[in-house]
Amino acid sequence: MALYHDFLVEDREFTSYEDLKAHCRLKAPENFNFAYDIVDRYTVTEPGKRALVWCDDDGEEHTWTFEQISADSKRTAYFLASQGIKKGDAVMMILRRRYEWWWVMMALHRIGAIAVPATDQLLQKDIEYRTNAAEIKMIISYDNPAVQSEIEKALPNSPTVKKLVTVGPSREGWIDFHAEVDKCVPEFPRPVGDAAVHSEDPMLLYFTSGTSGYPKMVLHNYLYPIGHLITAKYWHGVQDNGLHLAVSETGWGKAVWGKLYGQWICGSAVFVYDMHSFKPDKMLQKIAKYGITTFCAPPTVYRYLIRQDLSKYDISSVVRFATAGEALNGEVYNKFIEQTGKKIYEGYGQTESTIICGNFLDAVVRPGSMGRPSPVYDVSVVNASGKPVPAGEVGELVIHLDKGHPFGLLSGYYRDVALTANAFDGGVYHTGDTVYMDEDGYVWFVGRKDDIIKSSGFRISPFEVESVLQQHPAVMECAVTGVPDEKRGQAVKATIVLSPGYEASEELEHELFDFVKHETALFKCPRIIEFVHELPKTISGKIRRVEIREKDAGVDVDKVKQEF
Repeated sequence: MALYHDFLVEDREFTSYEDLKAHCRLKAPENFNFAYDIVDRYTVTEPGKRALVWCDDDGEEHTWTFEQISADSKRTAYFLASQGIKKGDAVMMILRRRYEWWWVMMALHRIGAIAVPATDQLLQKDIEYRTNAAEIKMIISYDNPAVQSEIEKALPNSPTVKKLVTVGPSREGWIDFHAEVDKCVPEFPRPVGDAAVHSEDPMLLYFTSGTSGYPKMVLHNYLYPIGHLITAKYWHGVQDNGLHLAVSETGWGKAVWGKLYGQWICGSAVFVYDMHSFKPDKMLQKIAKYGITTFCAPPTVYRYLIRQDLSKYDISSVVRFATAGEALNGEVYNKFIEQTGKKIYEGYGQTESTIICGNFLDAVVRPGSMGRPSPVYDVSVVNASGKPVPAGEVGELVIHLDKGHPFGLLSGYYRDVALTANAFDGGVYHTGDTVYMDEDGYVWFVGRKDDIIKSSGFRISPFEVESVLQQHPAVMECAVTGVPDEKRGQAVKATIVLSPGYEASEELEHELFDFVKHETALFKCPRIIEFVHELPKTISGKIRRVEIREKDAGVDVDKVKQEF
């Protein structure tokens, strides 16, 4: 039986969002540790319960039960400890979607070490910054020569890194993961005494995507996984003994949202497709073949899926589709429901949190809205003075802390007292995101505070203009930004990736200008359009509007603007 019951103060099924919001409260056992209190507990109660289903593009596939995950993670913990890893040490993992990531994560939790997942897109300077900022002691990487070469180049400037471990064929100067783990016994007793792990100890460290400036180090403690009960059960809608697929690489914070904590607490197995590159048709084939029951992906994935003939694929096993990462365009939602009859349940959160707002249970979905507040977060929309704003008015989304620190919210920014104090200033956690809340409590994303465009006295949401542009069939992706303009303060610019079959031309520019002009207020219309092959993005796939703004800082708007 799923273990989520143990973490609900009022253990029952909630009948509506209103019921959930009013009565769902979480609790935790003393010194909770996910590896011992979830994985090992299933090993006792349901040892044959399916935990992980994994496949790749080379035809390899495996299934692990909780009993097997427990044993493999204990061997891994034994190995790591033999290499000097102890409580409080930081270990970086660059493992893409390799199944060993689950072993290592659980092993680090057993030891009390700090897990630092990272993406395989990091280059030498990125690695140097991270190893020094977090004092990384060991790096575990899968056997990609390009990735491991970047790690090796970073070593001379990474003095805290003492060991390199390779998952795959041996490499000179690296420890062979499987050769060593295979020698270890599947035993690793829960630490006691000075080595004991406590609830408030550091457990997980993520470097944020960095849409502007250097990445911040987001620190979570051992209570963090409990917050993802809400993410998995009431937003993803996972089922006990189901199979959940989240399209995310393990270096991104979304991996623990959809590939680990909440799913296992709620009894669902996790499906992992270790793909070489994203291909919509292959993804749909996997959904059909393995009988995926719940699915979550960023809006970009859905934009590709709706361009497929979805009638060719049997995806009837999926009872719930969800999305997060960026605001979902209403046109994508409508086209998906036209083809499948299935809604997409949007949610919103950050690396710093679990799900903050979402379309929970069977709530009415309002396309484009990220839903209503999570039952574990007391949120409001405030102005620059910290005062709540009326329904419909734009402000910053904040989480109130006067009733205590909620499950799932970051402990702080690692080794940055000033940044932590600023984030929690005034007794609230500042998300840095601007939104408005309608009269029914639905929250609508406007943008990052830095992304808001101020033109001729108007405040313009990039997402609002992007949503209009993406209704045009020529637009695959777009980013709307402000360009310095002496007359207006800023002019609206659209940077566009075209859909297959369309070519950049002056005629298409005029067509798009005319399209937007008839769909929204004139002051929101882009005065500049640039066609590009790809948009600058963070390692987690979020559009880096700041990079576009920096590139355009010297643009002479009067020479390129469109007049209406």
